[in-house]
Amino acid sequence: MSEAEARAETGAYSILATGLTKRFGEVVAVDRIDLRVGEGEFFGFLGPNGAGKTTTIRMLCGLLRPTEGTIRVAGHDLDREPLEVKRRIGVLPEEISLYERLSGEEFIVFSARMHGLQLDEARSRATDLLELLELTEAKDRLIVDYSMGMKKKTAFAAALIHQPKVMFLDEPFGGIDPISVRAIRNVLQHLAGRGTTIFFTSHVMEVVERLCTRVAIIHEGRIVGDGALAELRAKAQAGSDSTLEDIFMKLVDARGDEELLSWL
Repeated sequence: MSEAEARAETGAYSILATGLTKRFGEVVAVDRIDLRVGEGEFFGFLGPNGAGKTTTIRMLCGLLRPTEGTIRVAGHDLDREPLEVKRRIGVLPEEISLYERLSGEEFIVFSARMHGLQLDEARSRATDLLELLELTEAKDRLIVDYSMGMKKKTAFAAALIHQPKVMFLDEPFGGIDPISVRAIRNVLQHLAGRGTTIFFTSHVMEVVERLCTRVAIIHEGRIVGDGALAELRAKAQAGSDSTLEDIFMKLVDARGDEELLSWL
């Protein structure tokens, strides 16, 4: 057993991926990446469109089988113990799919029951989450009549009702209003403070910079930077006042506006 695997066995890492690779025919979407995320860490995972972010999350959640590599989540090997992993994680995908002929409360309770909670406990937790996420007044309405923000908050509640040890969130703030963003952000900060590991992707750099204790940047399927903001600045040879957006642009070698608009 390697040192990294030994640390994962003792709970030092909530997420440990080694040599993670995914090929789709001749296309290499994720190319031998290593990820180590500690317990209670608020971990940001950034990259341009098509860089491999969503593919990586799907592999870490057990929704997509890697071509190569190993994954441990919450102390369990995903390949050998997939159900043990899935009992301990919550997932909010970018493209949410809900049972829209259920009410918000019915869907959240249903999710709790699928995770093995007794009915009384499921209803009690659902009531708390509905209030926390400002959905109480809409709890009896069918999801089909919800706004995008309400649907995302409902999916978020369903993902955390069983108190997962690790949360995977793919663009949780995409397409929703500032009030919904604030509600979800506050819950995430509370969870991280209580020891839940948050694995988080977003294109909103300001939110990532504010929330995350560590960030990894993936580009063309490979990790090009991993660390706290100060470490990423050093990697990018950026100034002390550089924002995460500045660092990101340097590490993915993005062209500036002046070059892109030189023909105007």
